Amino acid sequence: MGLRVPIVNAPMGGVASGLLAAAVTAAGGLGMVGMGSAASASSLHTELPHVSGRFGIGLVDWVIRKEPGLFDAALAARPALISVSFGTDLSWVSRVHDVGIASATQVYNSEEALRAEEAGIDLLIARGSEGGGHGEATIGTLPLLAAVLDVVSVPVLAAGGIASPRSLAAVLAAGAGGAWLGTCLSVSAEALTSDAGRRASVAARETDTISTRVFDIVRRRPWDERFPSRVLRNDFVARWSGHEDELADDPDAEAGLNAAIAADDASTAPVLAGQGVGMVTGVAPVGEVIDRLCTGAQALLAGWGQTACT
Repeated sequence: MGLRVPIVNAPMGGVASGLLAAAVTAAGGLGMVGMGSAASASSLHTELPHVSGRFGIGLVDWVIRKEPGLFDAALAARPALISVSFGTDLSWVSRVHDVGIASATQVYNSEEALRAEEAGIDLLIARGSEGGGHGEATIGTLPLLAAVLDVVSVPVLAAGGIASPRSLAAVLAAGAGGAWLGTCLSVSAEALTSDAGRRASVAARETDTISTRVFDIVRRRPWDERFPSRVLRNDFVARWSGHEDELADDPDAEAGLNAAIAADDASTAPVLAGQGVGMVTGVAPVGEVIDRLCTGAQALLAGWGQTACT
């Protein structure tokens, strides 16, 4: 795709704005507009005026089945890449190819990777359990990446826990075509993350995340149990973890959560973050983040090349 740097931003719903996508592309990567659980054709049209240059659109399988106009709007936008994840039906791939758009999907094991390649997927994202937001929390990024690379020939991006020059260098050295970055870009000025969410992420350590379904349950979002969401631990998670059945029947819990979101109260509202959050130490423009990661990774890989055993 003519990228100058091996970076694609994860299309984080409610975070990956058109402005974020434009900034990633301007920095030499591929910017993705994220259409998450609450997406619609209208919300996509709101973000599209902010994109510039090459961009992609990330979609959720069950959402495009609920909002069929969203997929049509994504095709009509003519992005360079469309990713659809969290489903098993890959019949959408042919529709994407018919209009000259490349396709991508997240995978969580080598069998899924093979099925996706056989369906004609152009690009795979090996998303490890360290990743923020929704995903299967079973296999770490490096073991998953190795397993996927061993069985497919299409390009593979690594996702999960990549938020520093060292972690970027590690996945590139392992054979990834690039990195699918979420958490380290979610605190940038161009992201839709709230101010409290940014502060919480900057203050968090790598041990401060948890995979949970409580926020999806309380908002009655039909995510498969296989795909919990990795978020920062907070009071809401502590209160309801292990009490999910009770939460589903509590009429006040959703109202309380909505009030916390409106008040930008990160002690209750969800903040999506992966285990790489401990590497996020401040708020910076997307271009600065990508430059720091890539310059540092390049130096590390060059040094490794000089000292590696032969």
